[in-house]
Amino acid sequence: MKLQLALDRLSREECIDFIAKTRDFIDWIEVGTGTIKEHGIRLVRDIKDAYPDKTVVADMKICDSGRHEAEMAFRAGADVVTVMGFAGIETIRQVLESAKENRKRVMVDLLEVTDSGRVRNIYLAGADLFCLHIGKDRQSSGKQHFEDQLHLVGGLDQADLAVAGGIGPDNLPSLRKLGVGIAIVGSYITNSQDPEQAAAGMADALRRSDGQQKHL
Repeated sequence: MKLQLALDRLSREECIDFIAKTRDFIDWIEVGTGTIKEHGIRLVRDIKDAYPDKTVVADMKICDSGRHEAEMAFRAGADVVTVMGFAGIETIRQVLESAKENRKRVMVDLLEVTDSGRVRNIYLAGADLFCLHIGKDRQSSGKQHFEDQLHLVGGLDQADLAVAGGIGPDNLPSLRKLGVGIAIVGSYITNSQDPEQAAAGMADALRRSDGQQKHL
């Protein structure tokens, strides 16, 4: 399982600082939607230039103008761009086409998606990376768990699965058993008094959960 650091609601300086402190423990770096809105797409370029060995995700949450917004992110150095699963299928196709042409990837964010048939249609259109996402506002209510969303990706055997929303070391073993390949972690690290230690703890928990899975 890979660890993706989500940089949300942070200053530019905080983003750079968190990456520097956690770089040895993370695999993917996500520049969050609000962070891109506040600091501009240039931040994606600066991060990719500084960490060319890391996979950089531009969390654009594309809903329309699929090709234009995907191209913007890819030109800035993003390796992965996000598109919303509730977006029009033509928009999603445009994003997928742009990614293929640029040899990049697309993560389909399933926030507020409830129709597994729709997810299968997106999969058949060429998507191979989906994110089960419990949004920040819904996390506070505690009304939903990732297990409640698994039906959305049932039978998509060739697709990779990410999860986002309230991730910490305690729920990693259960996520690994669900077949999750990418754990997206934000506030557990960025709100920690010692982000380096928090990231190290997450990486250790990932290794242990991977080891347990191999012995099942």
